[in-house]
Amino acid sequence: MGIDLGTSNSCVAIWEDGRPVVVPNEWGEMTHASCVSFLEDGSVIVGNSAKQRIVLDPQHTVYSAKRLIGRFYFSEEVKKAQAICSYPIVEGPNNSVRVAIRDAVFTVPEVSAMVLKEMRAIVEQHTQQTVTKAVITVPAFFNDSQRQETKNAGRIAGLEVLRILNEPTAAALAYGFGQNLDQRVVIYDLGGGTFDVSILQIGQDIFEVLATAGDTYLGGDDFDDRIVQWIGTQVEQRLNYDIKSDLVSLQKVRDVSERAKIDLVESDRVTIHLPDLYFDANGSPVAFSTEITRPQFNQMVMDLVQRTFKVCDEAMQSARLTAVDIDGVILVGGPTRLPIIRNSVRHYFQREPNVEVDPDQVVALGAAIQAEALLDSATSTFLLDVTPQSLRLGTVGDYTEVIIEKNTAIPIDRTRTFVTAADNQERVKIKIYQGESRNASECEPLGEFEFSGLRQARRGEVKIEVTFEIDTDGIVNVYARDTETGQQASTTITLTGGMDEAAIAEAAARNAETKRADHA
Repeated sequence: MGIDLGTSNSCVAIWEDGRPVVVPNEWGEMTHASCVSFLEDGSVIVGNSAKQRIVLDPQHTVYSAKRLIGRFYFSEEVKKAQAICSYPIVEGPNNSVRVAIRDAVFTVPEVSAMVLKEMRAIVEQHTQQTVTKAVITVPAFFNDSQRQETKNAGRIAGLEVLRILNEPTAAALAYGFGQNLDQRVVIYDLGGGTFDVSILQIGQDIFEVLATAGDTYLGGDDFDDRIVQWIGTQVEQRLNYDIKSDLVSLQKVRDVSERAKIDLVESDRVTIHLPDLYFDANGSPVAFSTEITRPQFNQMVMDLVQRTFKVCDEAMQSARLTAVDIDGVILVGGPTRLPIIRNSVRHYFQREPNVEVDPDQVVALGAAIQAEALLDSATSTFLLDVTPQSLRLGTVGDYTEVIIEKNTAIPIDRTRTFVTAADNQERVKIKIYQGESRNASECEPLGEFEFSGLRQARRGEVKIEVTFEIDTDGIVNVYARDTETGQQASTTITLTGGMDEAAIAEAAARNAETKRADHA
């Protein structure tokens, strides 16, 4: 299976009869809302039926979990989510994020695992056989913690995760597979919650990523929020009512806002009508209607669109390219259907974007191609990806130094030698970060590695060789050995918020017991 685990929607594809195909569910739906609704009896509803329950039961229906995966509780992104999400987001051990639903507290990978399990059920229903191997996609700009936690979600869902694959790279695979292309292409990937841009060189069946850049908190959800704020202001002025004071009202507004955004793809103006926005003191429904035009919407979201092109600037500079060097632009993600996006992309890259590939399905199709390539040695597709962010080492004070530069081809390893700083020192501690700042406080902490069991000697006499590796999933591994004895130092890794093996096993057991409710 190739699974596109999205912020708003997920999609699953398999390799069938020599080509990748998207698998529909029993109702023929190709994309499935990344929503989980927790019922009173302990069962769950996942997918499009769960999305319908956001209005009915907002506190027990989780959506946009991808925006929380691998985050720290104290991060800006989590604060933003808490301000707009209808379900409780609480703090877990090691500054991690949890969601509190009914009498239980779930990790974010557990919620994502429920969506993955649904994708697996769709495939098994279609193929009538057990399917456990999967390639799961992530935004190219996801950091180590976000990738690791996505992989954990796969394991909790009972999947063998063959590869964590970057979404734009997957899209390029689907676009170029079997076409014998020789092109330099840009993948402009605006999803529900994340934005990525990747530049690839496609030569026959070799796909080489030249550069990637992204913003993991910019997507269609933010476009919806602008309409929500606009409606909220009108409601306050006309009805003297604050929609944020009632979760159900707020969710109704969010629903019509998303629908209005989608309708503005085809229409110049859209009527928004809420027959029962809320109920007054007498229990009577209060209606609200307004109209939004495409120019109004464009004005509301122009700064968000411009933010995507700052990211494009960064990727183009990293690849040392200009618009004239690009042979094609591929649009990925539902929001790229918006005329303001298509026109802006055309203007920036000075060419018509490619609209032949379905922006909702292309990532899952590419993931299925990669899954087939990993399992079938006869497949000639070869993928060269890069690490999206620099890997850094904590030094004295608040400073860091770069070990592996961003946009370095992966897999990659780098070795550094450290010496003991005190007589008879038994252990060495190092801190690892990801980011582009020299200041540790402005980078994302990945963890603390402690090497112990060093031989007793005077300071400076014991040399430890530390190898930092970024694997094909973009996940960081660290090894150390004493250069004189060749002995591996024992490594204790304190992850800054991720799940350990015991927590994964416990979550997997709980996930296996969770029943899928009949879609009511």
